[in-house]
Amino acid sequence: MCTETTLPREGEPRPPGTVRGACRSRPSPATGLALGAVLLLAAAALSLAVGTEQIPLSDVRSALFSPTGSRFDGIVRELRLPRTLIGIAVGAALGVAGGLMQTLTRNPLADPGLLGVNAGAAGAVVTAISVFGITSFTGYLWFALAGAALAAVVVNALGGTRAATPVRLALAGTAVNAALFGYVNGVRLRDLDTLDSMRYWSVGTLAKRDPALLLTALPFLVAGGLLAFALARPLGALTLGEDHARALGTSVRRTRALSVVAITLLCGGATALCGPIGFVGLMIPHAVRAFTGPDPRRLLPYCALFAPALTLVADVIGRVVAAPSEIEVDIVTSFVGGLLFIHLVRQRKVAQL
Repeated sequence: MCTETTLPREGEPRPPGTVRGACRSRPSPATGLALGAVLLLAAAALSLAVGTEQIPLSDVRSALFSPTGSRFDGIVRELRLPRTLIGIAVGAALGVAGGLMQTLTRNPLADPGLLGVNAGAAGAVVTAISVFGITSFTGYLWFALAGAALAAVVVNALGGTRAATPVRLALAGTAVNAALFGYVNGVRLRDLDTLDSMRYWSVGTLAKRDPALLLTALPFLVAGGLLAFALARPLGALTLGEDHARALGTSVRRTRALSVVAITLLCGGATALCGPIGFVGLMIPHAVRAFTGPDPRRLLPYCALFAPALTLVADVIGRVVAAPSEIEVDIVTSFVGGLLFIHLVRQRKVAQL
């Protein structure tokens, strides 16, 4: 809230650089989280009701809680409900990973893929297809998780296990990303069968994903989420600077290492499940930080609610604008999110951490 020293009394001169209305109280955490929950529920309802065939919300409710064996029951329970649950899980994972990554690097424009997680997953999937002949999404899942973890380990090693800094990690992640995506493109151009098999996975989508894959990836996503929330307090101390963090009893090396593990589990699991979905982990933490401030204890819960809402809305847009075909959610999030992000940058300065 604004204090007496922040806003001068009537008739008193304003401090240099201040503008009328510049100080605004942030909403309480409960208010913001309630708003996020409402938006997420509305997005889930849209995801269940809107598609090639529009289903009234009353029929959606009947299909979920009192099915009668109608055609709508099959569409809602067998097609749209698994897709919606996958969207919620993947969106929450990407949002929390993005908030964690931006806090770790103290860079509000950092993306979860900066640690090479997406590139590592893609490289492992290409290897699985071209070398081992794996064509099932279950096989992709395990290779993608392993590749994401290996890439994160390499980035952390290149960044310096003892002298790792946000800048060193970012530079190491950029180098690993470039090398891995060069490998991926080289294999895809050389092997047309691999190119054909990779085509559907490499564009992030929620469509035609086996619900069993969610059960396989869920333990990784839950473990990464719990670890991320457990790190919120030491990460908050780290935003004050390394010296302040150490004075408060925070182990800088351990906090950074565990943050990399959490990002790998979240982003690696989400990428393995749906392919790379861009922009969600970049835009949502930056947008909600205007309401939460840099404190990860407030930022991460907001990300866990608003990011899946964005993911589901983008998926619904992709179903509607190209009906009866679909546009993959990654394309929609990149396009719509890019426009909104440009608007944010033009309207105000980028928030500093």
